[in-house]
Amino acid sequence: MYSLDDYDYDLPEALIAQTPATDRDGSRLLHLSRGNGTVSHRHFHEIVTLLRPSDVLVVNNTRVVPGRLHGRKATGGKAELLILDYGQADGRGRDDCKRVYRCLIKASKQAGAGTRIHFDEGLVAEVRDFSEGIYTVAFSAPEPFDGLLHRIGRMPLPPYIKRDETQPDEADRMRYQTVYAREEGAIAAPTAGLHFTDAVLSQISEKGVTVAAVTLHVGYGTFVPVRVDDIRDHRIHEEWYSISQETARIVSQAKADGGRVVAVGTTSVRTLEFAAGTGGKIQPGSGRCDLFIYPGYTFTCVDAMITNFHLPRSTLLMLVSAFAGRETMLQAYAAAVKEKYRFFSYGDAMLID
Repeated sequence: MYSLDDYDYDLPEALIAQTPATDRDGSRLLHLSRGNGTVSHRHFHEIVTLLRPSDVLVVNNTRVVPGRLHGRKATGGKAELLILDYGQADGRGRDDCKRVYRCLIKASKQAGAGTRIHFDEGLVAEVRDFSEGIYTVAFSAPEPFDGLLHRIGRMPLPPYIKRDETQPDEADRMRYQTVYAREEGAIAAPTAGLHFTDAVLSQISEKGVTVAAVTLHVGYGTFVPVRVDDIRDHRIHEEWYSISQETARIVSQAKADGGRVVAVGTTSVRTLEFAAGTGGKIQPGSGRCDLFIYPGYTFTCVDAMITNFHLPRSTLLMLVSAFAGRETMLQAYAAAVKEKYRFFSYGDAMLID
């Protein structure tokens, strides 16, 4: 249960989705019942029929920032940079044209302190320092930084989604974003939410389901592989979260009334469970979530979840295994492979209840 090898499975590369489904709610939906391990195959728009009027559906309203930049060092060498903490106030000074952020940099040689990288339209970045694989970078722009970044930056798609950096990414800017994305700061989409449309959300509300939002800015940790043999030794990266008083009230009332809390995505699950703690009562507020959920964890808030299919040996697969049971989850994944479901960020969905 605690060995990293326990969370491996075989996945044909052809099942890794490279593009989103033609229609958001046209994705497939695997329904897994935790009680008996039964699996049924549906389409995502049928989620409306699987929810109950007493349910609270909790979504993560973070918004992905186009924070991947391609430029060149003063020496002429190519450099790719990814802003990690755009959603934090730390980098925002009084000057709208200047920013300081923690970043990843990919280049032929490590960028030392003082290295300058030039991007389109006059944007310049200077490396201040480097620690534990992450750079501190000062940006200087000829106009307000935010507008320029949104114009020249690219969406930070996961590395298993292949794109030519020279091609426009307008389609990804729309589809690698939930329809309810509001709070900017994520470096990856909460992908379980990509399947929802405004029409589906309206049908859900008409059924009597309450929709509430939390914010968790998906961070660098979502891409960091587990490198320890015993998963209990893994340390997950912190991510900034926020829960409003209204959401805390709605969720707490649902629990008191015997309704289900249905979390959309592992990010919503972690946010709710972190805020609930051992007492099970959601506390409003904001901070940094570092909750690592793996088998043996006792859930105190979430009763059902909607999620995508996750990478082998990943912390996300461990989380859903904690919720449904490792063997049950791996059997469901095997069924999805057999039925040729599409996997990962742009792939199909699963309801676990």
